[in-house]
Amino acid sequence: MALPTPLPPELVELITARFKLLSEPMRIRILDQLREGEQSVGGLAEILDTSQQNVSKHLQALYGGGAVSRRKEGNTVFYGIADESLLAMCEVVCDGVEARIAELSQLVSRN
Repeated sequence: MALPTPLPPELVELITARFKLLSEPMRIRILDQLREGEQSVGGLAEILDTSQQNVSKHLQALYGGGAVSRRKEGNTVFYGIADESLLAMCEVVCDGVEARIAELSQLVSRN
């Protein structure tokens, strides 16, 4: 998709909101775990070695931002990835980080 130039203010706001959604390390860790499949709050809390309250807080933000889906099975709520584009965004950022690390490594080895 070709972006308009300049970006309309409304689009800038939507883009900013998307990046803010990913600005918490715990949210990235949650999304990373959900790549493997649906998880409950308790399951995520155990895997991520944090409290259920902390996981719930971040899942609420991710759900509100459209990043994750949820479904109830009995008394348990399971969360999954709702927006695959966020995973693609994370992949692009990881590629950029890897490239930067490689550049810095070359600079260090030259000196």
